[in-house]
Amino acid sequence: MSTQGGNLFSGLPDHLLTEEEYDPLLSHGPVRIERIVSTGQTAPETGWFDQEEDEWVCLLEGSARLEIEGEGERGLVRGDWLFLPAHCRHRVTYTQAAPPTVWLAVFMAQRRAG
Repeated sequence: MSTQGGNLFSGLPDHLLTEEEYDPLLSHGPVRIERIVSTGQTAPETGWFDQEEDEWVCLLEGSARLEIEGEGERGLVRGDWLFLPAHCRHRVTYTQAAPPTVWLAVFMAQRRAG
């Protein structure tokens, strides 16, 4: 048995990023975990996410706003989390630039019948 570890807050940028940074932390069976670092990035007006996977996301640092289709926009601050089922259309409308906004996202693949 081998173990892996690290610190979610190490290696954070000290400058604005041109794009969000996606750091894969773990992929095990149907589960994938990523750290996402944002420095002011948002989704364009047509930038709706419509994912094949369920997603549980927690805002670890910073602040953000997320719009969920049919539910409107909600503000997120440190410690807030959401469960977004597969095909729940959503988009990021704001992320704090500095210090960086840090997300922890857990993706769970849909089980196929049969």
